Amino acid sequence: MVSPIVASSAGTNWSCVNKDSDSDVPSQRPAEVQMMPLAVLDLIGPSPNSALTHPSSAQKRRTTTEKTTTCWTVGKKLDIHPRSIVNGTFPEIKEAMFSHMPSLQLLLLNSNSFTAIKDDAFSGLPHLEYLFIESNKMETTTKHAFRGLRDLTHLSLANNNLKALPRDLFNDLDSLIELDLRGNLFECDCRAKWLMGWLKNTNATVSDVFCDGPADMKGKRLNDLASLRSECISTDFVLHQSVGVESLSTDTFSYKNDVYVALAAPNAEGCMIMQWDHIEMNFRTYDNITGQSIVGCKSVLIDNQIFIIVAQLFGGSHIYKFDEDQNKFTKFQDIEVSKISKPNDIETFQIADEWFFAIADSSKAGLSTLYKWNGKGFYSVQTLHEWFRDTDAEFVNMDGKAYLILASRSQCPIIYQWNRGTQQFVQHFEIPNMEDVVAVKAFQMKDELFLAMTRYIGDSKVLQWTARRFTEVQALPSRGSMILQPFSFKDRHYLALGSDYTFSQIHLWDENKKVFEMFKEIYIQAPRSFTPVSTDRRNFIFSSSFKGNTQIFEHIIIDLSL
Repeated sequence: MVSPIVASSAGTNWSCVNKDSDSDVPSQRPAEVQMMPLAVLDLIGPSPNSALTHPSSAQKRRTTTEKTTTCWTVGKKLDIHPRSIVNGTFPEIKEAMFSHMPSLQLLLLNSNSFTAIKDDAFSGLPHLEYLFIESNKMETTTKHAFRGLRDLTHLSLANNNLKALPRDLFNDLDSLIELDLRGNLFECDCRAKWLMGWLKNTNATVSDVFCDGPADMKGKRLNDLASLRSECISTDFVLHQSVGVESLSTDTFSYKNDVYVALAAPNAEGCMIMQWDHIEMNFRTYDNITGQSIVGCKSVLIDNQIFIIVAQLFGGSHIYKFDEDQNKFTKFQDIEVSKISKPNDIETFQIADEWFFAIADSSKAGLSTLYKWNGKGFYSVQTLHEWFRDTDAEFVNMDGKAYLILASRSQCPIIYQWNRGTQQFVQHFEIPNMEDVVAVKAFQMKDELFLAMTRYIGDSKVLQWTARRFTEVQALPSRGSMILQPFSFKDRHYLALGSDYTFSQIHLWDENKKVFEMFKEIYIQAPRSFTPVSTDRRNFIFSSSFKGNTQIFEHIIIDLSL
């Protein structure tokens, strides 16, 4: 039987097993291996510092002590088994620290003071099967610490004060049979997300992994926790592209598998049509509809034909249709605008099988007007209230009925209900205590209807439709704001609050608190609209600016577990 290897704690007196065999260790100690005084270790019996006490492991230890080799300590050369190395008090395990022992199969590094394991620390050990790193002082390790150990079957990281492990730490351990993580108290936050998934999918036998935090996780087994996905995913808005044109509004539409955006650019005297470039992965100019003081470009798709309604302050308003032969938009119709003096918004919508659009007139003498598609063109069918300086029109469905909301600077928003008999909108009720609204936007969250009401002076508000009336959910200070725009990407609901005086704000809906909370600030000069655009599994926000470039922000997903 092979005798134990014994050493004093000071590392000065050694007693090693000596057997005739070829040595794998070079005659001189490599300069990069700086071994400190070694501690006591019995490789034959169970190690008192080892957390792995499985019989199969102990048996393997006994069978790997049948040959001898040379091991270095400070200033001394020792002969020990070539598939084992005794404990050492290294300050850290450096890259390729044991590469001078390529035949090593078992390595123990227990009860040391080192706090770090560097990347590729065990490179050059292609035959290593057993690695015990126990009772040390490291709280984590580097991502590629165990890279290359494809034959490793048993790994112990027990009692190391580990709180987190880097993502995909065990990816290279193709042969791993047993992993011991006992005696460590992990922070079960986003950093542990990958480990939780790995524990559910690995074929290796793994010890219980207990959580030390956060407070609501303390004492729980990581193996038993549900997915942390919702807690470990965040988002951001990053600038993707800047378009060198000032704009008042943006509108998006899809046509024949392509995504387009129409920018109303009054100072450039045009309605710029941009197209998503699937190769360059950005938006490029596709067409330009020229005009005078264009304040709105609104698209509508009818019978596979795409139309652009162009509202102008001067020279009348027009409808353009896409001509496939010329591959551009050409004038289709002049809009009857004798009663419209100052168009401010265009709203398109469908009731049953009929298509409509409404133009909100913001002048004192103007009339907001409703237009209907008759198969050949759009013609006016109704004028709405006069002398109220309408600022915005918004179509909504409530309780299965069609409504049109008109916001105004001179009165509270008026809600019109569609009358099927007369085929016209009839004034239904008003939204109280909401004077001087410059924009109204409807949106839904979990089948609940909400309104975002923008006010330039005072507080903008979020209202919810409940019990046949709108009730206030939240007020947002909004001095200098011309737009409070709701939008959603997947299950995240946002509100973009523009400002002429300071940074614009993006708010995110908190499902637990049932309010929108501040999420991010972005700087846009005089923002007038925020339009969500999705293409190629990517999400963007077009931010129009009346005094600067139109900005395109990309909505990105951030995995906090990385």
